[in-house]
Amino acid sequence: MARFDDLASFAAVVRAGSFTRAAAQLGVTQSALSQTVRALERRLDLKLLNRTTRSVAPTEAGERLYQAVGPRFEDIEAELAVLGEMRGKPAGMVRITATEHSMRTLIWPRLQPWLPLYPDIKVEISGDNRFTDIVAERFDIGVRLGGDVAKDMIAVRIAPDMRMAVVGSPDYFSRHPRPSTPQDLTLHDCIGLRLASHGGLLKWEFTRRRKGVNAHVTGRLVFNSSELIVAAALSGHGLAWLPCDLVEKHIEAGRLVPVLDDWAATFDGYHAYYAGRRASPALMLVVEALRPPETQRLLLRPL
Repeated sequence: MARFDDLASFAAVVRAGSFTRAAAQLGVTQSALSQTVRALERRLDLKLLNRTTRSVAPTEAGERLYQAVGPRFEDIEAELAVLGEMRGKPAGMVRITATEHSMRTLIWPRLQPWLPLYPDIKVEISGDNRFTDIVAERFDIGVRLGGDVAKDMIAVRIAPDMRMAVVGSPDYFSRHPRPSTPQDLTLHDCIGLRLASHGGLLKWEFTRRRKGVNAHVTGRLVFNSSELIVAAALSGHGLAWLPCDLVEKHIEAGRLVPVLDDWAATFDGYHAYYAGRRASPALMLVVEALRPPETQRLLLRPL
């Protein structure tokens, strides 16, 4: 009968990139792990790893073997974790990558009252505006606009469509005329948002009669935080293009003035998405907690 413990040990070494780290993860000695991998090489009559004093890397044959068996062992480990959680209270770590906007306005407000219900579930939230491969970077859940979610993911809508607004302060408009078309924005000081994924600036998008228009905007200020963009607009430093929910209270109070309402773009709302094979009970509880309360399907209370 074939043995698989040596294959699991080999996959752990490649994944960790080190015998020392892999041995610590497996709870064995480094020498025992090295002997196990060498025995596998003898059994297959192939060199699987190139070893130096500083690093370990798979050979061509080793890389091919790892690509064949590595994902299968990850699937087995995920299933064992699910089975383990079925014995008692849901537990474990759930890692979330989200946009800064969704983290502040949706994720934290919904998880904050939910967290005390499941003290054995740990949550890590990474907020940025880049496009993230959640499988490659080992996140469990991603939160992005619906149009940005990969087709092979399981996606759950957690917010309505997002409407954008161009706003400026009364002080700014006392010094500049109000734009009537997106093309007029070339004459204005527009506050930019830097995207971490490729270093470019977020394009300002508009819609009129079902046709999309991109405005070519420039300005003196660029941030990688929407919160700072709001602050700069309130101080009269330029125009901002932001989700309506970030500026509506300032508009109602008269601190910001909306323009180009007839050109406002609307995007498919935020979705929480995940890879099916990573769907542990803890992950599913977090996804349900992120849904709007009126659409939650699971009873969100301690089991």
